[in-house]
Amino acid sequence: MSTTNSATHPPDGPPTAPVVEPAAAADDGRALRRMQFGWYINDWANAAFSATVLTVFLGPYLTSVAKSAADAAGDVHPLGLSIRAGSFFPYTVSFSVLLSVAVMLLTGTVADRTGRHKELMCGFAFVGSVATMGMFFLDGDRYLLGGALLVVANIAYAVSVALSYAYLPGLASADERDAVSSKGWAYGYAGGGLLLIANLALFEGHDALGLDSGTAVRICLASAGLWWALFTIVPLLRLPSRAGLPVDRATAPGGTATDGDAPNGTAGKADQPAAGSLRELGRTLKGMRKHPLTLLYLAAFLCYNDGIQTVVSQASLYGSEELGMEQTSLVTAVLLVQVVAICGALLLGRIAQRYGAKRTILGSLVGWVVTLALGYFMPAHQPAWFYALACMIGLVLGGSQALSRSLFSHLIPPGREAEYFSLYKVSDRGTSWMGPLVFGLAYQVTGSYRSAIISLLVFFVIGFAVLLKVPVRRAIEAVGNPVPERL
Repeated sequence: MSTTNSATHPPDGPPTAPVVEPAAAADDGRALRRMQFGWYINDWANAAFSATVLTVFLGPYLTSVAKSAADAAGDVHPLGLSIRAGSFFPYTVSFSVLLSVAVMLLTGTVADRTGRHKELMCGFAFVGSVATMGMFFLDGDRYLLGGALLVVANIAYAVSVALSYAYLPGLASADERDAVSSKGWAYGYAGGGLLLIANLALFEGHDALGLDSGTAVRICLASAGLWWALFTIVPLLRLPSRAGLPVDRATAPGGTATDGDAPNGTAGKADQPAAGSLRELGRTLKGMRKHPLTLLYLAAFLCYNDGIQTVVSQASLYGSEELGMEQTSLVTAVLLVQVVAICGALLLGRIAQRYGAKRTILGSLVGWVVTLALGYFMPAHQPAWFYALACMIGLVLGGSQALSRSLFSHLIPPGREAEYFSLYKVSDRGTSWMGPLVFGLAYQVTGSYRSAIISLLVFFVIGFAVLLKVPVRRAIEAVGNPVPERL
């Protein structure tokens, strides 16, 4: 909010408080709403990749392509390794995440150092969208092409979203952050759901359009990349280059300004070589040990959200291979998830205003355990039951993730938003790796997707137990951030 530059001095008296200019305050409010809308549309844009590619079409389709290339034993041999064709997709997701960890951490450090959050965020989004559009050429037995494009797109997606999360502390006050984060997730599910509706219509009408089912799927995959690229233009125009809190907050107790901090939020050492960012990354990783409570929360999140993301990314594979669901039923179920998740995100955001984010997240994890158990006993070839399960997932999905994001934003030392959110993003939408690895190994050993899905219970149980131990108020105070009224 803008104020007059100096205090007024009445005759023979002390200086009065600075006067707030109403017009300037109104301008600040409009500017903030403009930035918030740009941030919401960023979720709207990238949700297409998460929903259409990772959640619905790519898992079953890439698995079918891998099976076309499999030998008599049902194995494929990427890089000389022998793996089941049915495990290729989850293994590729895990591999892409292992690579993305280093890329995210380095990029987050560069962003905080140079103040070029927006340029890097949108740049990686455009790279990911091009790789996604390239999936149109995934046909026949080109499973290696599909794997390569998935790796590139998933890394770009992870980095772009991590950088977008870094904007949250600067877009809302401590008490408003849960609501803003929940609204962002709601926009994401609305955007992803809208594109899925169009893709469902395309897939259902592929015969009338003279297309085979494989071509229809490839068009749907490419459409997600086009959607992602087009709507990324909005945050490119509306968000400032630097994310996070004003720089004067970066010297608060428990926080250290980045080398790139300079007055008015400009980058101080933007022209230094990347080697400086590598050294800064090393200092960042060492400095994180000064905030063990933040790391404890991060450990809890990485665990339970790995389970969440594995359920989301492998649900279509489980539905098609284990429950015998047709592609139409899978897309319809994901649409239900998208619609219900909008309501779930907003509902759990309201609940958090009354009971606090931590309690609400813990309650949602109990809901996830119940949902996973019901999924294990789900009868095959029963779309109605599958749709009911989708509604249960949607109810807890949006809220648990939106509140986890906003709660973590309170635990970050000011000035280090992109770096810390890069670690956070290791287990966010589409970037979990432990869960897909466990899921793939369980199927590799048992040959049953039911065993694979129930193996994910351990992530929710351990995550719940660790989160229960986190003293959130003390963790926020330790990094020097204002404590919200309700936690």
